[in-house]
Amino acid sequence: MKRFDVKRVGRLITEITVLLAIYFLGSQIAAWLHVPIPGGVMGMALLLLAFALGWVKPATLQLGAGVLMAEMLLFFIPALMSLLDYGALVRNEGWRILLVIGISTVLVMIVTAFTVEAVCRWKLRHEA
Repeated sequence: MKRFDVKRVGRLITEITVLLAIYFLGSQIAAWLHVPIPGGVMGMALLLLAFALGWVKPATLQLGAGVLMAEMLLFFIPALMSLLDYGALVRNEGWRILLVIGISTVLVMIVTAFTVEAVCRWKLRHEA
């Protein structure tokens, strides 16, 4: 069992606070611009921009992001519980819902792969 480390907990709280601030900033930008893009996606774009421009090093937010990723199931429990309220919808339209989830997952993976590839190539060009 790990011993309680005040410095580590302080860093964790700081990193999660920064990540939440970026999320809220992205939400505000999406609301101000009246674009149909979720605030979380806008926040991720801001974070990617901060990483690409060198304003923030990825290792700086690694601890907070790791904890959020490890506890990601907690963010999905409310969505799963709502399925109990809409059982008839899932029975009738479940295959369509799964099809949309499958296609969107594949599209997210493809776009992520191309984005990472483009950023890596851009970074290599600018370092040379």
